[in-house]
Formats: sequence, structure tokens, C-alpha cells
Amino acid sequence: MHIAEETFFLDPAFEGTLQQQIQRMVTEGILSGRFRSGQKLPSSRRLAKRLGISRITVTLAYTELLSGDYLTARGRSGYYVSETAPRPPELTLPRAPRTDTVDWGRAIGQRYSGGQTMTKPQDWRSYQYPFIYGQTDATLFDHQNWRQCALQALGQRDFEALTTDYYERDDQQLVEYIARHILPRRGINARPEEILLTLGAQNALWLTAQILLTQRRTAAMENPCYPGLRDILGQTRCNLVAMDVDANGLTPEQIPPGIDVLFTTPSHHCPTNATMPLSRRHQLLTLADQNDFVLVEDDYEFEMSFLRPPSPALKSLDTGGRVVYIGSFSKSLFPGLRLGYLVGSQPFIQEARALRATVLRHPPGHIQRTAAYFLSLGHYDALVNRMGQAYKRRRAVMDTAIREHGLSIAGQNINGGSSFWMKTPPHVDSSNLTERLKQKGVLIEPGGAFFQESDGLNNFYRLAYSSISSRKIPAGISLIAEAIRASGPN
Repeated sequence: MHIAEETFFLDPAFEGTLQQQIQRMVTEGILSGRFRSGQKLPSSRRLAKRLGISRITVTLAYTELLSGDYLTARGRSGYYVSETAPRPPELTLPRAPRTDTVDWGRAIGQRYSGGQTMTKPQDWRSYQYPFIYGQTDATLFDHQNWRQCALQALGQRDFEALTTDYYERDDQQLVEYIARHILPRRGINARPEEILLTLGAQNALWLTAQILLTQRRTAAMENPCYPGLRDILGQTRCNLVAMDVDANGLTPEQIPPGIDVLFTTPSHHCPTNATMPLSRRHQLLTLADQNDFVLVEDDYEFEMSFLRPPSPALKSLDTGGRVVYIGSFSKSLFPGLRLGYLVGSQPFIQEARALRATVLRHPPGHIQRTAAYFLSLGHYDALVNRMGQAYKRRRAVMDTAIREHGLSIAGQNINGGSSFWMKTPPHVDSSNLTERLKQKGVLIEPGGAFFQESDGLNNFYRLAYSSISSRKIPAGISLIAEAIRASGPN
């Protein structure tokens, strides 16, 4: 029995090569039970003609499937589904619908849902004007060298790094590169035992909060702030104080007495992009020493300082070990990497390492070693340089378009960055504006989630230029201005 070539069709949304897509169609057909053992596949010539692609592409896909024992070749007869191909699992269906007898309202001891963590549409790439923050621009990323580094990390020489259970340890190559090359750029001198790799900055914030806070302790954070941090601090059930920021970030004079930990983003406040002056940084460290509290510094996007050199990290000015430093590769490489790092005094890192081990052991060894190669071979610095040049051009285009259309800028990073913090007229709700703009193919991020719920501030929004080309920016800004004008006055 033959499998008809009409069974196959290309998916334009598939993110991969044509060869990979053919392999996927065949394997899915076999694993779903649609293609059965002994059935003959279309010839490479017929399938290539059907799909409008090169015959060699089909042949290479079939060859890969042969090596995986999904297919078998029979002389000049063609390709058939292998008799020993992986089979679909046999499902034992329940005889009657299941009805939960558990009262989950009582059984759930702690609730983690319902927070204001930012989410982005999964199909954001399908929008014509994606002013979306923190996503990877495929035109800028160095796919070829990342792939080569991943293949190198898969080699026999790195077999132990790939397969071993590090338990509490990290990839020494990556840790040493961070200590010798990444941290010194921020003025930070740290030993390997003072560095811990994490699954991104979010994981680093969670580890830090779990170690430093209890229900009897008090944490202070900036307002507005990264929504994920607010959720993390809420889970500790600590006493929480929110402090408003101004054009220069956190104001040290507003820090209340009796706090135990202060979370801050001095070099690039989220989401206003404010940069804390050096004088305030020294004042903040002095207050921390006088009042005996710990500072947690989230130092993200410092690599994107293409307008002027970045300000010194708070950790670089710390002489008393009061600063816990958090860094991440999510913005400079790609968010799906989920690789960050904690830097702090050895007693703190020792506890963070033990807590991490109980939850997830360690970040995957292959990811660590791939990143180590990518950084050490110079690809990371070349990528950051390329991104900085592109962002600088896009920022200039966006700044001009914003001013031409009379939109209001609430905050922008003096060093560079990848976004503008915007403000609508008082009568325009940014959440409603976001939904209306989606209908026009424009994606913006409403700002309400960055503020405390009780504040009710809904006339801020963020415009990022990290995922949109320069040529599309003016038209997208024009549509935003048009939608705001159409809202009319109160």
C-alpha cells in the first residue's frame, strides 16, 4: 500500500529547514499511526515535484530517516516504513469520565497564579509592527557560529560536560570566562566560588529572595518595577515596601527604616530606563552600611550601551560585600537560552548553590558549554557589537518618528538600551490602546503591570526597537499616533 504524496504539504510557519520539515511530516505520520509498517513512501522525485522543492532535499531527509530506523530502503523499489520503526503508544482509555473528588480550593496550600507577570503573544512575529521587548531579532543573531559551538559541545571531547550530573557545580569554563571577561567590564572582581549560574535573571531573583527573606523580614522595591520581581517577593510573604522612582531612578532619601533587603536596577531601571547617578549609588551604599540591609542589583542590558559607556555597577563600588549582583545573557543572546548568573559573597553563594541543587540541580551542561565556547571564541562580543550598531540606528529613527508625531516620551536610557518608556494623554487607557493597535498589526506593551495594583496607572506603555527593522518603525509610530488621536479627549 502506497502513501499518497497528497498527504504531504509544507507549513509556511515551520521554523526550520525544508529537510527538517519533511522528516517531521514522516515521523509524525508514523508516531500518530497514520503511516504503518511496510507502507511505501512517495519517490523522492514525485514528492519533490509535489512540494515544489529540490529532489536532493527529499533524498537527504529520507536518508536521515533511514539512519533513525523510521524508513527502510528496498533496492530499486523505494522507501518503506520500517518494520522496526518506533510505534505509537497504545492508549488505555478510561471507561468513564473522571471526576475529581479533591477540593483543590482547600488542598492547594499556596497559590502562585494570578500575578501580573508580563506575557507576549506567541505569534508576535506575525505582526507587521512588533514593538515588543526582549525578543530575538533573527536578522542579527549569529546562527552559524552558535550552531558550530553547539556541535563542538556535542563532541567526544566534551562528552563529560554534556552528560555528567554536576549536582551543585557549574561548567568551569563558563564560570571562569564570566569571572575574567564579563564581570571586569562592570568593574567587578569575583572569584569562581562567588559566582553561581542560574536559569536566567528570574531564577536568580527567586533564589535570592528565598534565601534573604522570610515572613518577618521587610523588602523594598522600586515602583514601577519588573512584574516578575513583585510576584517573587509576594511568594516569600515578606513585608513589602514600594518606592516611587524619579528621572534618576530610586531616591535614597525615600528608603524607609527597618528594611532588610532592597531590590534595585540602578544602571537601567525597568521599565523607565532611568540611570542612577554615581552620587546616588554611593549614597545608597552608605545607607545600606549604616542601616544594615542588603542590596540586590539587577544589572540587565548593560551591553547595549552604544551612546556612552555604562555607569559603574553598584557591585563594583561595594567594599563591604552588601551587594548581590544579578546578570543575564537573555537580552544579549536570546531569552530562550535561560542562562544568568549570581555574584555575591561566598556564604550567600553557598546557600544559593544548595537551594538551586534541591530544585533543579544545575542549568543543562550542553547549554553551559555551548555558551562558554560562544563567548570564548569572540562570537559574543561580535554579536553585541552588531546589535549595538543596529539598535543605535533604530533608536535614532524611532526618536525622530516619536517627536514628529508628537508622542510623549516618559523615559529613555541615556546610554542606549532597546526601548522607550512612553506616556499617553490622561484620557487614553494604554490597555485599550494596545488591543486597538493589534487590529492594525501593531504590538505595544501596556505599562499597568509594572505598577502596584492599587496605583491604577494605565497611561504608560513601552515601545521596544529590538525586534523591528528601521524601515518599519516610522509607519508603526504613525499608526500609534493615529490611534491616540482617534481616542479623542474626555
